[in-house]
Amino acid sequence: MVKEGCAIPVVTAYINRLTSMLKGSVSNAELLKKLPYLGVDIEEVTKDYVRIEYNPNRPDYSTDYGLAIGLNGLLGFEVGTPVYNVHRGAVEVIVEKSVKKVRPYIVGVVAGNIKFDDESIRQIITMQEDLHNGVGRKRKKVSIGIHNLDVLEPPIVYETVSKGFKFVPLGETRTFTIKEILSKTEVGKTYGWILSGSAQYPILKDSKDQVLSFPPIINGELTRVTSKTRNLFIDITGTDPKAVSDALSVLSAGLHDAGARLGYVKIVDGNSSVRTPDMKPRRFEIDIGLTNRLLGLNLSKSKVVECLSKSRINSYQSNTKIIAEVPRYRIDIMHQVDLVEEIAIGYGLEKFKPSLPKSSQVGGPDARVVRLSVARDTLVGLGLIEVMNFSLLSRETLYERVGRKQSGLLRVDRPKAGDHEFLRDLLFPSLLENLAKNLHEEYPQRIFEIAKSFLENSNSQNGVKEEYHVAVALAHSQAGYTEAKSYLESLLSHAFGVVARTPPGDSFVLSPGRAAEIRVGRSRIGILGEVRPGILENFQIKVPVALFELNIEPLAQ
Repeated sequence: MVKEGCAIPVVTAYINRLTSMLKGSVSNAELLKKLPYLGVDIEEVTKDYVRIEYNPNRPDYSTDYGLAIGLNGLLGFEVGTPVYNVHRGAVEVIVEKSVKKVRPYIVGVVAGNIKFDDESIRQIITMQEDLHNGVGRKRKKVSIGIHNLDVLEPPIVYETVSKGFKFVPLGETRTFTIKEILSKTEVGKTYGWILSGSAQYPILKDSKDQVLSFPPIINGELTRVTSKTRNLFIDITGTDPKAVSDALSVLSAGLHDAGARLGYVKIVDGNSSVRTPDMKPRRFEIDIGLTNRLLGLNLSKSKVVECLSKSRINSYQSNTKIIAEVPRYRIDIMHQVDLVEEIAIGYGLEKFKPSLPKSSQVGGPDARVVRLSVARDTLVGLGLIEVMNFSLLSRETLYERVGRKQSGLLRVDRPKAGDHEFLRDLLFPSLLENLAKNLHEEYPQRIFEIAKSFLENSNSQNGVKEEYHVAVALAHSQAGYTEAKSYLESLLSHAFGVVARTPPGDSFVLSPGRAAEIRVGRSRIGILGEVRPGILENFQIKVPVALFELNIEPLAQ
């Protein structure tokens, strides 16, 4: 479960229950000693349970079942890739066209012959919520419904309904409309924002029009899971096909480890159909030379294979490479470097010994970084507040709202979100957005940012040139050119020991007659002036804003 106010998830495992899942004998003391070598941290230990912090990229560790899989490998009790057999299932999900504009993707699995006690249910629900918060991005990207299959009549239909549609939501005794669920229930108020702006809402029903779920908000009371439930149907809906499949693989593995018999679900979408889940391992190549260089070891191929098996990953030798068969639920493994980490875990993190570097030379601060630190300290000393923004901006902020022509765009290929689409080549659009988001705060507001900008450059290896810029924005009723210039002169004098010239200049963001270039020697390194009123209106900023931005690369050498 995720701790309130903290991004690090925590799983509570009862010690006797965890040791009973191991394939060999181990004392409680040995168990607690070995746990951190899985790459987790122990937060609390009592005589009955242990609370464990795990990395959010390892959702398979969100239950004691997943921890037992890892411990069995590390202790040598059971090694290699776990086998997850999925059997022929009898459940079919029919996807209607209407969901495509709302929540287009769905996958599922059947978990049969289960014998859950209250603690088993708690463990699976914990995994569900951790997947919601991690992979699911607070249910926006992925949401999971766990249902009692025995009360349903397949096929299941995934469709949309209007706000007036009624059903009995989980935990209630009467019917609620969709509108009432969103406005009156706690879960509706918490997650209703995900469907804001929609006129239609996703619903899962069976062939008798019984409601399973209103994803991503709440399940129906009809399919409540108890310790008496013997067969489950799990649906996972979302906005990203890879994310829903990843979440399904993790949950399916957890259910299998809990003793369930997995069954396929057939997803029928128009003229196409697919069976889920796909639990086949993924294959990766490992370079033995890279492995030994990164780890500082001299492992043989056979030793690498042995180490991977203790991390629950099968592998075999193929010429100069090693081929690893990574379990489908290991969604954290994306590159062979990730497998080098698994080799280190299987080798034994406790076996690594610190050593002194061979060189007698010592490191020192980079001259450019020192200059940047002096510039930062200077601006803070002048009473400005530092802000830090993402290097990726939306087209609207970087171009449209500042009245700029769109040229030389450094755009992310297949961006996941429109507000993180373009690498910024200027910092001041971000500062104007900061001011726009803080209209309710007291004035004057004086902020600055020191960060990299990104420019197209065909001569560089990756086609991008990176430069450090500093930008300052001043917002209050009397903000103007003179005040901005005084801050500029103080910065250049104290941080860089130079004096700049500020001849009149033009800029798409600055008012004519209230704009200047910043020149040092013969080089134009920035702009200075007052922001055009029309641009302030675009950001809904009600007070004057003066700013300057300069490229400090020529000054920070």
